[in-house]
Amino acid sequence: MTDAVRDPGDDFFDSDEARPLRILTEYLQPLHRFRQERVHDTVVFFGSARIGPDGPMRRYYQDARELARVLTEWSKTLPGNRRFVVCSGGGSGIMEAANRGALDAGGRTIGLNIGLPNEQTSNQYQDIEINFRYFFARKMMFVRFASAYVVLPGGYGTLDELSECLTLVQTGKSRRIPIILVGRAYWQGLLDWLSDTVAAEGMIGEHDIDLMRVIDDPDAVVEAIFSFYENRGFQPSRDEREKLLNL
Repeated sequence: MTDAVRDPGDDFFDSDEARPLRILTEYLQPLHRFRQERVHDTVVFFGSARIGPDGPMRRYYQDARELARVLTEWSKTLPGNRRFVVCSGGGSGIMEAANRGALDAGGRTIGLNIGLPNEQTSNQYQDIEINFRYFFARKMMFVRFASAYVVLPGGYGTLDELSECLTLVQTGKSRRIPIILVGRAYWQGLLDWLSDTVAAEGMIGEHDIDLMRVIDDPDAVVEAIFSFYENRGFQPSRDEREKLLNL
């Protein structure tokens, strides 16, 4: 008995030939949604999905929630209609805390979710939910509208996202914006290694470490973000817009 002949077209959208179309869709749909929702400036929170409101590292969950709440409150004082919108990866842990804190203050929140075999589950505190298949398309949306990055303790995923942000700014592919690490006790070992080994061996410039700051107090984090834009304004310059369009 022979197998039935299958029409190659049946599997087209699961084929390598269709992959560029899927990728294009993952770029265009989120951009359309952001414009539809009039989202111009995001503060992106990175951090582990494994840190919950209970447990030994719960203070970082609490810090992320409080920071997002304070940021949203401060954002309401901005002139005009520009508002910072809290954006996270849409999952549990630190991502949930950030979305939750923004909603505590009556703000809007964005979750850029991705399908993973184990950890990723969407949290209930995102009112703009966008789903991705590809990490690189999701990363582009993290960067495209970001006015600041806030990075709390996390694992490989958080380190990957932090490295991506630092690389884009260091190489001039993206505009300079605040990159703030929360949790000195957690991050100090990495900073020491970057300074004592990576920079000392000439693998990065000594000033490249200054692309990020460590601040533990939520109010101080928000103040640092707003101080960065106080004199220069929130609107990207023509050169910065060009960089963002060519990510």
